[in-house]
Amino acid sequence: MKALLPQLAAVAALCALLSSCAQIGAPLPPSLELPRPPSDLRAVRKGSRVTLTWSEPTLTTDRQSVRYLGPTLVCQSAGPDMVNCGAPVATLSPPAAAQSTKSSRESKKKSQSSQPPPLQSFTAELPASALGDNPDAELIYALEVQNRNDRSAGLSNRVHVSAIRTLPAPADLAAKLTGDGALLTWTSIGLPSPRPGVRHVYRIYRRNETDALESSGQGGAVAGDTRFQTANNKNNKKDVVAGEVPVGTPGPAQFLDSIEWEKTYSYWVTAVTIVTRPESEVQVEGDDSPIVRVVAHDIFPPAVPAGLQAVYSGEGQKPFIDLIWAPVASADLAGYNIYRSEPSGAPIKLNSDLIKTPSYRDPAVQPGRTYTYTVSAVDVRANESAKSEPASETVPAQ
Repeated sequence: MKALLPQLAAVAALCALLSSCAQIGAPLPPSLELPRPPSDLRAVRKGSRVTLTWSEPTLTTDRQSVRYLGPTLVCQSAGPDMVNCGAPVATLSPPAAAQSTKSSRESKKKSQSSQPPPLQSFTAELPASALGDNPDAELIYALEVQNRNDRSAGLSNRVHVSAIRTLPAPADLAAKLTGDGALLTWTSIGLPSPRPGVRHVYRIYRRNETDALESSGQGGAVAGDTRFQTANNKNNKKDVVAGEVPVGTPGPAQFLDSIEWEKTYSYWVTAVTIVTRPESEVQVEGDDSPIVRVVAHDIFPPAVPAGLQAVYSGEGQKPFIDLIWAPVASADLAGYNIYRSEPSGAPIKLNSDLIKTPSYRDPAVQPGRTYTYTVSAVDVRANESAKSEPASETVPAQ
């Protein structure tokens, strides 16, 4: 009997150990797999289109990785607020990337990585009936992301979009290269009926095609008449606002843009409606005009020098004639050429290198002769102006 006691004790200890291993905690409820509603919904309106962007949900409301996404409802309301989606304006199919069949462990590892969630977008076309002349009218947008059982955790954050009507873009935009830059011209439709807190401007966009091609490694290519980002020009760092012109009375309008020579530019114009509110300013762009291109090849000479004077000096010394004139203010001026002629001869150029200052001394003169001088201006691309008005001076006979 004493020999069995150690064995019975070992069996009892084993039973106690097995009993303790069988104890479990309270059971967890099954996950409803409701995608967490997006909180970063953004909206950009251009003309009659509203582009919505948001981050695709990667977690459920109970902080589990999303395994399957259902449809996404695009919700719109013209009221002061939005409580539920109601009748959606669009139902979007689940993103292809969301239909993954990976294991939950792989999905969890992906959701915990440093990669941001994928961005989704949708562009809604606004009906004409939704737009008007009330500067305070707005449309509200939200999303309802559902699971594969068409259930959701509610609406995303709401975004407000102005419902004011925009003006049409110019249909006859034209560009002309001048010595001062690119001159854009179009016909203004004129201002609509005045409304308090509302004003309109034409916004001129410019794209430097030469720099864009060089930065993309296509410096030898020739850009076509194509906008690189039509939907939202300002997202492209190469597209800049060259300037704005108020929408005035109906008729001709123009804008002169300063440019760099030997580059190619694209231009387009959009009418912008600006609504000023006590707490903010809302800008709504209309549609874009057709694109015009300008090849800025400099064939324009500097201004003609003016005020040329010739003065003799040389009493008691070797004679010479000093020339002075008003400086030319062209930004790309490289220097001046000096021309001299005698009564019976053709003009000859006196300088081999460009004269950098608006003055010149001619020491190669002879007593008893009369000399006539003219001056021209030359820019950095060797464009030479016409010759100035002549100035004459006589060297006294000795």
